[in-house]
Amino acid sequence: MFRRLSDGKARSVSFTFDGVPTMAREGDSVAAALLAAGHCSTRRTAVSGAARGPYCLMGVCFECLVKIDGRPNRQACMTTVVEGMRVETQDGAAMPGQEE
Repeated sequence: MFRRLSDGKARSVSFTFDGVPTMAREGDSVAAALLAAGHCSTRRTAVSGAARGPYCLMGVCFECLVKIDGRPNRQACMTTVVEGMRVETQDGAAMPGQEE
């Protein structure tokens, strides 16, 4: 579905998505890195459990919410991947104070 353009100069960054080691390019947003790695779903809706994923990729729609390093409701498209980051699928909408 998505194909990354080649860039021989880009450095790699490793992070985990739902416990699985994943690679990204330095400077990638979490959403771009997940899409490039073949992950199209980042959260599930609270009512039906339907899968949702990045849509606008510019911080307007909030479809790409994930849990990052234990903090829920982070927009994957507005967050840059850093080495060792722990990203998890978010189930529903987390209420304030639900951080780990």
